[in-house]
Amino acid sequence: MFSLIFPGQGSQTVGMCRELYNKFELIKKIFKSADEILDFPLTKIIFEGPKQELDFTENTQPSVFLVGYSIFKLLKEEFKFDDTKVLFFAGHSLGEYTALSSAGFLNFEDTLRVLRIRGKAMQSAVPKGEGGMIAVLGSKIEFIEKLLEENVNRYQCFIANDNSDGQLVLSGKNEDLEKLCLDLKKNSIKNIVLPVSAPFHCKLMKKATEIMKNEIEKLNFTLSEKRLVSNVTGKSINEVTEIKNLLIKQIESRVKWRDSIKHMRKNGTTDFIEIGPGKVLSGLVKRIDREVKVSAINNEEDINKFKNFYEF
Repeated sequence: MFSLIFPGQGSQTVGMCRELYNKFELIKKIFKSADEILDFPLTKIIFEGPKQELDFTENTQPSVFLVGYSIFKLLKEEFKFDDTKVLFFAGHSLGEYTALSSAGFLNFEDTLRVLRIRGKAMQSAVPKGEGGMIAVLGSKIEFIEKLLEENVNRYQCFIANDNSDGQLVLSGKNEDLEKLCLDLKKNSIKNIVLPVSAPFHCKLMKKATEIMKNEIEKLNFTLSEKRLVSNVTGKSINEVTEIKNLLIKQIESRVKWRDSIKHMRKNGTTDFIEIGPGKVLSGLVKRIDREVKVSAINNEEDINKFKNFYEF
């Protein structure tokens, strides 16, 4: 029994999905539609860059969604993949929107538009250069939580992503992150400064939450029998009001990816299929549970392997 997972920001690369775009008219049609909906050359940025432009959050978010959604639609329409066999749909941060749209809760156009707005809102919530994020490797979450609590008067940093055993991402103002990094070094804990220009998934995103609350309330969600796993709770949901509320909370809340994977495993998932650019989530899943089967779909070879293995 398998569940589908969709990647978030950080998985993007210039040229992603080009092979499938060149071969399948359906992919071209979806990409062209995205450019028209946004009145913006998103396809050109995805295929040609430059990387700095693709990495702007307002471009990254609709781009990663577009690639993941397009591959999912290709599986369904060109390869006759039966998505009723999917136990859960889940995505990491912006990937949750790809999961929502693929599961039929939100249409393509609305998802694309709202992610462009979400990207702009999150980018502008904190002045550029004031906030950032670091990855913390090889430490227990309990130790980091205690460290943050004991030093709350010296610096305010927040666990943004609980990604896997031994991998956390923290957000905060840069001056606070620098103080935290000194404490991590004293405790021989490795950390890496991430190439992002804003402190996502923490209370510093309050302005973005206000913008997104208004935008999400305007969206027309559709009832679906599919089960979505929320970043905020790490549990499955399919009630529209709850989905809306949790999407609003998601902006400032910790991404409980480790809990999400464990929830899906506990409830019958034996295989995870990552759909979209890169293999970041595949790596995280293997760190959480070494017994589970994980595969990623990026190109036609991946699709054929998936098709032959699952016999659809």
